[in-house]
Amino acid sequence: MKAVEDFGIPDGRLRSSINPPPRPEFGELSSSICFDIARERGGSPKEIAGKVLGKVDYAILRYVLRVEEAGGGYVNFHLDYDRATPRILTEVLENSCEYGYVKAKRPLRVVVEHTSVNPVHAIHIGQARNTVLGDSIARILKARGHSVKTRYYVDDMGRQSAILAYGYLKLGNGEVEGKIDHFLGSVYSLTNCILEVKSLKRRIEETQPEQLEELNRLRARLDEWVSIAAELQEKHPSLFEKLTTLIEDDAETQVGMLIRDYEQKKPSAVEAIRRVSALCLEGFKETLRKLEVEFDSWDWESDLVWSSVVGKILEELKRTGYVREVEGVLELESERIVDDFNLREKLQLTERYSLPPLTLARSDGTTLYTLRDIAYTLRKFEEADRVINVIGAEQRLAQIHVKAALYALGKHNYADNLTHFAFGLVEMPGYKMSSRRGRLVTLDSVITESVKRAELEVEKRSEKLREDEKRKIAETIAISAVKYALLSVDPSKTVVFTWDRVLSLEKNSAPFINYAYTRAVGILNKAPSLKATPDFKLLRHPLEKALILRVAMFPEVFEEAAEKLRPENLATYSNELAEIFHEYYEKVNVIRAENEDLRSARTGLVRAVKIVLENAMSLLGVNLTPKM
Repeated sequence: MKAVEDFGIPDGRLRSSINPPPRPEFGELSSSICFDIARERGGSPKEIAGKVLGKVDYAILRYVLRVEEAGGGYVNFHLDYDRATPRILTEVLENSCEYGYVKAKRPLRVVVEHTSVNPVHAIHIGQARNTVLGDSIARILKARGHSVKTRYYVDDMGRQSAILAYGYLKLGNGEVEGKIDHFLGSVYSLTNCILEVKSLKRRIEETQPEQLEELNRLRARLDEWVSIAAELQEKHPSLFEKLTTLIEDDAETQVGMLIRDYEQKKPSAVEAIRRVSALCLEGFKETLRKLEVEFDSWDWESDLVWSSVVGKILEELKRTGYVREVEGVLELESERIVDDFNLREKLQLTERYSLPPLTLARSDGTTLYTLRDIAYTLRKFEEADRVINVIGAEQRLAQIHVKAALYALGKHNYADNLTHFAFGLVEMPGYKMSSRRGRLVTLDSVITESVKRAELEVEKRSEKLREDEKRKIAETIAISAVKYALLSVDPSKTVVFTWDRVLSLEKNSAPFINYAYTRAVGILNKAPSLKATPDFKLLRHPLEKALILRVAMFPEVFEEAAEKLRPENLATYSNELAEIFHEYYEKVNVIRAENEDLRSARTGLVRAVKIVLENAMSLLGVNLTPKM
């Protein structure tokens, strides 16, 4: 509004200050911007609101009936439904599956890297949050008009991959029990545990009796690992016995050699690690297909190292003057970079925060993960204007190091266009996950349980359907429910995953939204054909007005979700639209409306709601089913 811009307030600030008021009599929308102006410029919010209202141009606000001050400084907007309703609903019906997808003025090339689970065990429910968030961000940005590529970074260079390869080799690449990534996860947990027990026993033997404190520490660790071994043996008795027999006393040395040989691309090491990694990825792909998640590129960390790119980046970093050698170890002085380039505010670091140096390479010459990540980031920017890394919040420090390195290399634009999309944990009350103990709630097991529970509900409501139909409906509902549960919570907060919430038909959940969609489809299947030009001015019921306003808000909700990377906003919006529609379904009769004109208008509104629910949920990668 020009009236607010005269106070030096940009349009974006005004839009972010507009929300539905607490009561319908206050209008459809309300802005608190006058309170912001008063805080910044001084004066009374009420007086400022008066000045703003004096400059309102109703010729511009064509669909606003009136604007008024209330509550000591709020500016309330009352919609002219007679003029706005036909425009809103006609636009929805005409644009259909494209409605609401406001295109960016300047489309960008965007790379979204997400999931990137280490190929040593099955994807668990916490990592699945990464998957659904990354996939949704990619979908949203594509709908916004950007050219989006999704990438999976295969971390195959570390100790974990070498341990798995060693254990699998000892088994002789034998028969696989169950799904491949689950089996390999068991091999990894058992091999790692046996290695730890052997290593600790040896270290205790080598420690002098007078080193009592060190001995006590090692014995405590050994006790813990023996406990883990007992738990793993109970779960996998046959596999545990085999590996205990096959794993040699010098296994730790062999694993270390495997790590070094793999980095040097020695054929035997490449064969061993690539084989188990590729097998694990096949298991991942099978799981991801259930979620309808695909990647444009699978990028191997080892390919970066073998191509000598990592070595070249290390040499370039040395030439910046920000790399120092400490006892043969190369370190990047990230804090000095941050201070030299005045990056604290940009990286959200307080003046008191001391950024530790980043180890780039060990004394034996082998490189570390974050150095490789710097090289990988540069590679991603070769085909992108913006890079979004969907990585857990615990990786914040590593992502800061990457940005600092980019600044040191003179790649300021890359650093400024590198986004760390952080997310929190997933908790399942009553269950504590532990990769060391092989205690993981796998995504596969969650999907299986969700389908089983959904099948029971579908059976109650749709007994007459064929069994294959019931199964298909249950699978759609179950997978959508899991995805929505992981998406609907602010990424910075922990998801508390409980089945009562995930599959609820009475509150914020995918089944609750799907039920609204199913009801809309049911009405449309029974309603006569829509008139060519329905008289939407007949829609005067308060719930109809609420639905129209909510439908009209979708483009703005989408735009904000795309610009601020907030998929949870779309989940919240869909839930609110479903809530209103459920109430409308219960209180307003569409099929038996008073006359044909009103029935046609109401049918058009129901169709618009159906379209918007489909469009919003598709951005989240959540499928809806017409039957439940």
